[in-house]
Amino acid sequence: MRRPLIALLTAVALVATAACGDSSDDGSAAPAASGKPDAVNAGVIAILDVAPIYLGKEKGFFSKRNIDLTLTTAQGGAAIVPAVLSGQYQFGFSNAVSLLLAKSQNAPLKVVCNGNNSTGAADDFAGLFVKPDSPIQSPRDLVGKTVAANTLKNIVDTSVRASVKKDGGDPSQVKFTELPFPEQVGALQAGRVDAIFVVEPFQQAAIAAGMRKIASSYVDAAPNLTVALYFTSTKLAGENPDLVKRFTEAMQESLAYADSHSDEVRDIIGTYTKIDPATRAKMTLPKWPADINRESIDALATAAVTDGLLKEKPDVAGLLP
Repeated sequence: MRRPLIALLTAVALVATAACGDSSDDGSAAPAASGKPDAVNAGVIAILDVAPIYLGKEKGFFSKRNIDLTLTTAQGGAAIVPAVLSGQYQFGFSNAVSLLLAKSQNAPLKVVCNGNNSTGAADDFAGLFVKPDSPIQSPRDLVGKTVAANTLKNIVDTSVRASVKKDGGDPSQVKFTELPFPEQVGALQAGRVDAIFVVEPFQQAAIAAGMRKIASSYVDAAPNLTVALYFTSTKLAGENPDLVKRFTEAMQESLAYADSHSDEVRDIIGTYTKIDPATRAKMTLPKWPADINRESIDALATAAVTDGLLKEKPDVAGLLP
């Protein structure tokens, strides 16, 4: 059940080793010649979290900084991290725990800017749900129970354990099973799991099915948790710092714009996902602050060690800008 984690760390280790050698075809996006814009390929996931980068591209925040941005969708960090390290993508998007795991394997990557945060309130864009008639009333009741997570040994189980611990339960006694988000509500209804942790738009499916929310685990993990970030390779950061600076500035403008234009965010989400307009209108959106909540990343790193996900705390300061 640890296949996604193993795949990520194996790919990271292989690419990190290769990065130590010399390569003339590294896709490192050398400065554009004769005033032409820099061609930049960013690896993203087709989820609402990345709405700001799509919105920023549409608004011209990248083009005005001489960046010709291409957005390429991937399944997740297991594909994006090695693609950035190999130079296939110049920048990528990944959740914070995946990046901490990669850093623990000495992957040569560097965060460049914030991705998205929880709302910091009970009404968050993700939540822990049980059946309406479940005897489980709060997270501590999950001791000895099974929770569905889209990926094991990552940000979901780290966050759910934080909810259990905060509620006075023993997080080490909670079981997790891997299940894709689209299948989780059905599994809960059928009694195959005791609880599910879902993000939008799957949270709306859980609510529509009458499921009961018992926690906002991202909120429990850390105040105003930075859930995900944009990153690059240390090679590109060293060879083309001007490009990294311009990309970061464009992203920060995009984040600030998205955070204050929710209607435009809901519209742009419809251009790269299949989420219908009615669902988009109901969804709770993440927060998109321009600044990284460094304390929350440190809290995730500490929790990863406590939970046994990592043997020792990675160099958080070395990962962040």
